[in-house]
Amino acid sequence: MQEENQNEIISPMPDNNFEKEEMKKNRKLFNRAVAFFTFVFLLYGSFFIGYKQGEKKVSSEAAEKTIPINQAYVDNKLPSADKKIDFSLFWKVWDLVREKHINKNVLDAQKMIYGAINGMLRATDDPYSYFFDPRESKSFSQDIEGSFEGIGAELGIKDNILTVVAPLEGSPAQKAGLMAGDKILKIGGKVSSDMAIDEAVDAVRGKKGTEVNLTILRAGEQETREISIIRDVIEIKSVKFEFRENDIAYLKIIKFGENTSKEFNDAVNQIISKKSKGIILDLRNNPGGLLDEAIKVAGKMLPKESVVVFEENSEGEKESLKTAGGDKLSGIPTVVLINEGSASASEILAGALHDDQNITLIGKKSFGKGTVQELIKLSGNSSVKITVAKWLTPKGDYIMEKGISPDVEVDLNTDDYNNNRDPQLDKAMEVIREKMK
Repeated sequence: MQEENQNEIISPMPDNNFEKEEMKKNRKLFNRAVAFFTFVFLLYGSFFIGYKQGEKKVSSEAAEKTIPINQAYVDNKLPSADKKIDFSLFWKVWDLVREKHINKNVLDAQKMIYGAINGMLRATDDPYSYFFDPRESKSFSQDIEGSFEGIGAELGIKDNILTVVAPLEGSPAQKAGLMAGDKILKIGGKVSSDMAIDEAVDAVRGKKGTEVNLTILRAGEQETREISIIRDVIEIKSVKFEFRENDIAYLKIIKFGENTSKEFNDAVNQIISKKSKGIILDLRNNPGGLLDEAIKVAGKMLPKESVVVFEENSEGEKESLKTAGGDKLSGIPTVVLINEGSASASEILAGALHDDQNITLIGKKSFGKGTVQELIKLSGNSSVKITVAKWLTPKGDYIMEKGISPDVEVDLNTDDYNNNRDPQLDKAMEVIREKMK
């Protein structure tokens, strides 16, 4: 994802020492990497939300020194329940491959190690835990910074099928007709079910000007369709903002990147200056991003010390992540738009606003990614992304796979899309007008 340097993220200055301490506490909490489904905009690493940025590295000893692996060494690393595992099996196969494989003279030992690590992570049956080799790590870093080459779509696993979480607005994917919820069955003729999520992302992205062919199945259709997309350079601005009729503020957050809270704060200042009487927050097709940026945005819309999300670890212990202050919008009538492409960090924000302020959600059920990943730097410029927690809304709802249901369900079908109609936004305008009366 990126060379994680949380200190470079621009954010509003806290108003007092208490808020500074709160931000310092939150910064420590978020100094692991946030998801996403895992992100990534045909970027690397499935959800780029629910994703925590991390500065963790392996120790210099482990990074620089080759440690002889033997059963005694391994046993010391294992919990007592796993002591009977015979790791010599791994090394036996390693030796057999090196001795007997037809390509033994050209085998890349480092590549074999990388493959073994990814195989271990796949065995967790978690599509969001993944190992990045140095090339992938560099690409991931560029992606989260907001500029990359690809088609501009977020991919994830839904019902064990590679699925489009959200095409980015104005991206080659959107222009070619790819829609949130499309199931990608083949990439360039290769069956996607044989790929891990990050392998699929790697297959779809590529150099500007090159073409990728996707075989998709759209919801409600029986026949597959072929979509050809010409890759391009994707530049992403996090926040779009404009005033609509009666000075209703329309805010669309495209993803939660490094500068999202700053861009959002700029829009907030204009809303306050204009004395807007209503806000529409559009989180449709927002695949997530940096969790701490979502927390900061929530801080502008919720009272200080409001719970934004609970994280629950493997021991069942819950930790609440709260706003640090700076609320300017909680007194203004607001509605939120969500759809099948709203995932991870965008679901966290929508859930927090709904649970805390009873803000009306309009659109379609969200994607349903309820886990948090930590990105950890390793030796040789590699890294690993591991699911470390699940998250729950302030009312304790775990949304994995089931998503968040809107209060007002409004469909946006292919015919609407092709004719530039937006019944979901039309409904949001109708509801916000009522709230402003």
